[in-house]
Formats: sequence, C-alpha cells, structure tokens
Amino acid sequence: MECPLCGCPRFFVKDPEMDYETHSFTCPEGSAVFDAEIPQGLAVGPDTEVFCDRCSWHGPFSALRAS
Repeated sequence: MECPLCGCPRFFVKDPEMDYETHSFTCPEGSAVFDAEIPQGLAVGPDTEVFCDRCSWHGPFSALRAS
C-alpha cells in the first residue's frame, strides 16, 4: 500500500491515549505492520486516520492505494 498523493509506503498513526505519541508502519501485504511494539488496544481498521510519513496527506486507512 502507498500514499495516494506521493506514493510513499510508510505511514503513522497517532496514539489516542497520548497526544504526541505516534506509531510508524508499512503495509507490505495490505495490513499494517508496525516498526515497534504498539500499545494494547491500538488497531488500524478501514476508518482509522493514518498519516503519510513523507507528505501532508492524511485520511482513512481504506484510502491507501495498492502498490
């Protein structure tokens, strides 16, 4: 999966419990694979807001483009 704007394959989500904590991931097979251990209960679903690691794009996980 890649960013629909710039094609970057790396993304992050914001931790809902900690305002300034983010968790980076890639989507090699269509589902989120995080770089490090994530807090229990944090999950990425079709409506989860994700952020591109390269450009200013952000939107629902379901909007990512297949690579």
